[in-house]
Amino acid sequence: MNTFQTYLHIILPQAFRRVLPPLTSQAISLIKDSALVSTIAIYDLTMQGQAVISETYLTFELWFTIAAIYLMITIPLSLGVNLMEKYLRPASQ
Repeated sequence: MNTFQTYLHIILPQAFRRVLPPLTSQAISLIKDSALVSTIAIYDLTMQGQAVISETYLTFELWFTIAAIYLMITIPLSLGVNLMEKYLRPASQ
């Protein structure tokens, strides 16, 4: 087995199994933190929501909608990673 095959079939699958949970956690944190980034004036979902609230005064309805959108983004990501972890899990576990 040459070096490339060793990396492809032995090292990378083990490394991917180890790095997948923290990588997913970081991805979800990035999505959640995008709401915090709005304080630095990046025009995202939270900023759009604040603009609509100032026009319509539908505070609770809009924040629940924004929360639902964030959940619709993060829950499928979490479920997809769980499926990937099950697929990558060794047969002995």
